[in-house]
Amino acid sequence: MKEIMSNKNELIKKIRKLYKKKGREEARRYVIEGFHLVEEAVRFSAPVEWILFDERGRKEWGEWLSQYDDEKLIFVSQDVMKSLSELPTPQGIIGVVAIPDEVEVNELQGHWLALDNVQDPGNVGTMIRTADAAGYAGVIIGEGTADIYNSKVLRAMQGSHFHLPVLRKKIEMVIDSFKSKNIPVFGTKLDEKAVHYTSVAPKQNSCLIMGNEGQGVSPELLDQTDQNIYIPIRGEAESLNVAVAAGILMYHLSNGLYR
Repeated sequence: MKEIMSNKNELIKKIRKLYKKKGREEARRYVIEGFHLVEEAVRFSAPVEWILFDERGRKEWGEWLSQYDDEKLIFVSQDVMKSLSELPTPQGIIGVVAIPDEVEVNELQGHWLALDNVQDPGNVGTMIRTADAAGYAGVIIGEGTADIYNSKVLRAMQGSHFHLPVLRKKIEMVIDSFKSKNIPVFGTKLDEKAVHYTSVAPKQNSCLIMGNEGQGVSPELLDQTDQNIYIPIRGEAESLNVAVAAGILMYHLSNGLYR
């Protein structure tokens, strides 16, 4: 098993660069932090290249770590772990995962969530996690949406990207694909011309588009949908958080599957 005790180690320097989008794109790798995410990555056969752990990690998860090839395991000092961690109190374990080639989904069926220019990492991660919980078939990441390998997105997803396809596509093209399969596409719009979401019956298949936190779904996309729906605001709040709204709508559209 390799040991690294210095922050100046070349591998540690390379791993640090993975916290930037440019570094991830160049290396085709990203970092996951904490035992739950590392365990989920291994459990769902993600391409984990290295698992770094310090003394705390060895004490808490040593038995679990012992089942893996020493070539993947790197013991590091607490100072090295602290230099890599973005958490106030590091959990003592970090994984480095290869970014997989994007898979093509040939059979569009079930429920899909599409994100149009959703910029807040916490919102993006929460919506992917909710789609996973609601039994959705996959998530489409449209232009302008936060990188799913951003550390804040990863923490909010809690490993859901290991459970379902998360594809980066132009939503305009995705709409055409769904329509060609007679799958209804719903936009979201806080507008009196839109349809109250409870007026829409749950579906066996659907695509739901959620939009930017400030501007919503782009008008160009809204013009292409089969129907635009909204959630009424009863109180004085101007709008719902996009991740909260997505949760309500995802469970409503797929409710027929759980009856």
